[in-house]
Amino acid sequence: MKKVYLDNAATTKTAPEVVEDMKPYFLEKYGNASCLHKWGQEARDAVETSRELIANKINALSEEIIFTSGGSEANNLAIKGVAYQLKEKGNHIVVSEFEHPAVLNTCRALEKKGFEITYVAVDKQGFVNLEQLKNSITNKTVLVSIMHANNEIGTIQNLEEIGKICNENDVLFHSDCVQSLGKVGVDVKKFNLSLATFSAHKIHGPKGIGVLYVKKGVKLCKQIDGGPQEFNQRAGTENVSGIIGFARAIDIITEEDVRIMRKMRDYLVEELLKIDGTSLNGSKENRLCNNVSVAFQNVEGESILLSLDDKGIAVSTSSACTSSKLESSHVLKAIGLKPEDSHGTIRFTLSKYTTKEELDYVIESVGEIVKNLRRISP
Repeated sequence: MKKVYLDNAATTKTAPEVVEDMKPYFLEKYGNASCLHKWGQEARDAVETSRELIANKINALSEEIIFTSGGSEANNLAIKGVAYQLKEKGNHIVVSEFEHPAVLNTCRALEKKGFEITYVAVDKQGFVNLEQLKNSITNKTVLVSIMHANNEIGTIQNLEEIGKICNENDVLFHSDCVQSLGKVGVDVKKFNLSLATFSAHKIHGPKGIGVLYVKKGVKLCKQIDGGPQEFNQRAGTENVSGIIGFARAIDIITEEDVRIMRKMRDYLVEELLKIDGTSLNGSKENRLCNNVSVAFQNVEGESILLSLDDKGIAVSTSSACTSSKLESSHVLKAIGLKPEDSHGTIRFTLSKYTTKEELDYVIESVGEIVKNLRRISP
């Protein structure tokens, strides 16, 4: 049976080059980067070299890079860190209504602590309503958090424009850039970002390592107490091998990889939309190079997913963080999709390793499965 992995928005396979670069830091160069002996300083040098490389990729300073355990922790540190640090100034935060659960649930936790959250609407393609965003900002607003690219439907926001709005209103601006890193150019200065979240395992790096960009001068209330690691912003022994892997993963991404993924994405969209009763979710023009979210009418997405799994094809019905739930995706609700279309949505996400031969197998399999499921459905 063929095996085709098209759930790369959930996680990616670790690139062989990344694994090779990480190996020595498990077996030979295993010192604690906080120690003063040679083993420790060897690890420290590798961490700082990696920090500088990652910073350069997003047009940041190396001291503005804070390593975390992943995107969720980075989002928590950014949002809670600002909220508690600036609570004397104000208790209001603005987010979009279709953020990742790592942002939305962080905000809901803050609501229980007395903070006020405004959830800004998005249109049918998934673009934030900029007028509502402007009008939502008050003299009590301390942070705006809008994701760069949506993990379910792939729509890419105009962060430069949102950044201008935040700058004009003297409000800190955070963006969850976990899905966009390596697929869309991220320039923290151009976007006027105060904070930005990144994760290695979405770009063929290892799981368990993330980054929070914190603009110089922005102060956060620590969320983990302990040692003085990460410029006294995030306590805990550094994940040296993970940091090395993150740096290597971001370093080997090329514009050609993105171009090929975009070409493959367009081919998959074109072929899937030939199936009767299908529609593309999100923006056709401004979407991630590897994201294809399609609604199949009159069929359950879970049935498609399980049938594809039987054929060795991995896809998703929504975000990996919510796919075990039975209710409609909050993202698809936000863009106004009918419940029946939400339940019939499948997310296909490609990687630089995806081949046309694999896509042809997927296209043929989806067509056959949808036809059979519609035939037997009541």
